[in-house]
Amino acid sequence: MKARSTERLWLGRRQFVTSVASLPFAVSLQRSLAMAQGTAAPSEKVRLGFIGTGGMGTGLLNIFSKFPDVQVAAIADVFEAHSGKAADAAKMAGHNPDVYGDFRKILDRKDIDAVVVATPDHWHAHIAIMAMQAGKDVYCEKPLSHSIGEGKAMVAAAAKHKRVTQMGNLIHAGENYHRMVEIVQSGVLGQITKCRVWMFADRDYPNGLGKPEDMPAPQGCNYDMWLGPAPQRPFNQNRFTFNWRFFWDYGGGMLSDFVCHLVDPVHWAMKVDAPVSVVAMGGRYGLKDNAETPDTLEVAWHYADGWDLHWTHSDVSTQGKLFDRAAGILFQGTKATMVGHYNDFKIYAEKGADIALPEKTLPRSPGHHREWIDAIKSRNECSCRFAYGHRVTSVGNMGNIALKTGLRLEWDGQAERFTNSEAANAHLMRAEYRSPWAFPVV
Repeated sequence: MKARSTERLWLGRRQFVTSVASLPFAVSLQRSLAMAQGTAAPSEKVRLGFIGTGGMGTGLLNIFSKFPDVQVAAIADVFEAHSGKAADAAKMAGHNPDVYGDFRKILDRKDIDAVVVATPDHWHAHIAIMAMQAGKDVYCEKPLSHSIGEGKAMVAAAAKHKRVTQMGNLIHAGENYHRMVEIVQSGVLGQITKCRVWMFADRDYPNGLGKPEDMPAPQGCNYDMWLGPAPQRPFNQNRFTFNWRFFWDYGGGMLSDFVCHLVDPVHWAMKVDAPVSVVAMGGRYGLKDNAETPDTLEVAWHYADGWDLHWTHSDVSTQGKLFDRAAGILFQGTKATMVGHYNDFKIYAEKGADIALPEKTLPRSPGHHREWIDAIKSRNECSCRFAYGHRVTSVGNMGNIALKTGLRLEWDGQAERFTNSEAANAHLMRAEYRSPWAFPVV
């Protein structure tokens, strides 16, 4: 079979959120919905609590609420505008959830089996660990954690409490990623010596997010609870809904936001857990706003079996593309190079030679969300369980640490520490968590 390409448009982050909420986006979502057929006895229903119901949170509620064996039992959000919208969506799907402003009220309920966590990144670890300690299974949006140390603790808690977990890396379940992985692992591309992932975007150069003044939090928002373990800051619209990811207190910029999607098939195909070194350079060079994370970034990771992974991104490029793609994933082999993204791939063969694509060898997923519900019942592991999601998330976290320190860092994947810089190790976890949100003891 000759290699071929099925080209589709790349979805930006805002389009991605909108698409998830409206459900036409990807094959994995369609499969999840296709499984939502038939009936289920009330005793067989999985009772879910949703914590964080902004764009992604409500999108996830729309997906899970359509499964006949799921009951949306409760919603928690610090912003009434979000929780009210999510409650309306749940009621339209035939559910009648209780609505809270404090997620701990969901964790206290013995009748809730599992929780879906879609808060900003700085809350992921606290909520997920507390939920697992309360006996709940957990679906947590990507990236798994705000720091490597937090992710490590989440993995430990899942193992200790024998919880079924899934990181919200939904593209992992799709057919295209499975095929890309099968092609690499078959050897038809030859020896892989380099992989590259990239993103180019235009974020309104040079204004970016702008520089709005600090102001009171909006009505119906418990801003102190929104900050939670993060440092006390005046309310600023840019640090709030959606844009929080561009501030170090709450996220890790575009690298943390998309590393789980783009690096996932690389780690999967190459059968690796962690690099052995990392170096980074970049900064907020072009955008003149009050955000903090880089608008221009290069990261290079080296892996023990002799290949490199490169990340490239720019938020100030209207024309930037590689292989005619604004975002993509590249496997450079000695016989051929494969370039792809979420829904397509293309192979560039040596001297125009034909590449015979391998047979399918990997088991397919019934859908990323359906997989988690099934696993709650069977007690099997999910494909993006926390142990897997943590390793992919850590790649982005260590890239940001290399940027902050300005050093080429050596990484011990087993100990999960840097071996040549204690200054870098100081970034493995937040130095201080704002009272009363001490980090949970696992």
